[in-house]
Amino acid sequence: MQDNYGLRYLPLFKQELDLAVTYIAFQLNDIDAANSLLDNVEIAIKNRLNNPESFEPVPSKKDRKHPYYRIYVDNYIVYYVVLEENGQKIMEVRRLLHTLQDRDNKI
Repeated sequence: MQDNYGLRYLPLFKQELDLAVTYIAFQLNDIDAANSLLDNVEIAIKNRLNNPESFEPVPSKKDRKHPYYRIYVDNYIVYYVVLEENGQKIMEVRRLLHTLQDRDNKI
């Protein structure tokens, strides 16, 4: 049986996505690539929402109440957790980091 998951985005994720899209569009002068990243991130998150816990959690050096999961999208990684609030499971999207960033100190 498949659970129904709610979806929530943290403000930090939205900020990081906006920074990435803005950088690609205006610093790299590639609006098509920026729009593509935005579309690909949205599609990847919506696809993962069908069963976000069926993937391997991210190994972590930190003790976490909720394990992080990841989605690879182009040169970026979307990080999320699954929470339960009032009997409802929620996929909470927390971070968007470039694959070259120091992820150990960011999540």
